[in-house]
Amino acid sequence: MRAGSSTGIVEEARQRHLLSEEHFTVDGTLLEAWASMKSFRPKDGRQDPPADGGRKPDVDFRGEHRINGTHALTTDPEAVLAQKGPGREAKLCFAGHVLMENRHGLVVDVQITQATGTADQDTALDLLQAVPGSRHLTVGADKGYDTADFVRECRDMDITPDVAHKQRSAIDGRTTRHQGCRRSQRIRKRVEEMFGWLKTVAGGRKLRYHGVEKNQLWAEVALAGYNFVRMAKLAQAPV
Repeated sequence: MRAGSSTGIVEEARQRHLLSEEHFTVDGTLLEAWASMKSFRPKDGRQDPPADGGRKPDVDFRGEHRINGTHALTTDPEAVLAQKGPGREAKLCFAGHVLMENRHGLVVDVQITQATGTADQDTALDLLQAVPGSRHLTVGADKGYDTADFVRECRDMDITPDVAHKQRSAIDGRTTRHQGCRRSQRIRKRVEEMFGWLKTVAGGRKLRYHGVEKNQLWAEVALAGYNFVRMAKLAQAPV
């Protein structure tokens, strides 16, 4: 978290010994942009398909192939068309990336980027690189991070990649033989609670701001609130 108040909350959690300094989880999610598909227009300036002529005309996009290479949003050029998986509906989105510590599931850092589909691993490495200190780290992640490049970069940074395995995995016995790998895989699922809170309680199911910068500020404030709630519950828990 790069905003001053958010960084202060993380530091407060660190002073209370609530943070793991070695074990983390990275993950990303799509956040729907505050935009309409009717504003997703051809970059070459040609006209949209004919409308029905009403007071608020409904544009007929059938038969028009819209992709990020040929189309862009007129209202928010940084939002791009993305989908959660094959066969899923494509929506105009940004990508949200979080770094969670594994002791109590607190947010250590968050980064909003364009939903290019190629930024997840690079952003995850940037978040890990920003962890203070020079100690050995571990990072849990889902199968989307099980790639040769991500695993190699983690090892070069002295980070153990406790990543869920694909059928043809880049993870070998150096990682899987340790109990810590299974523990990281179990704990990493907490990050879904964080995303659920962000999209429901914090109102992020559909973003309310245009551009990466403004949505970055919103995400920092929203997840600072998440940390406040978690820390309050931890303070009330029996020792």
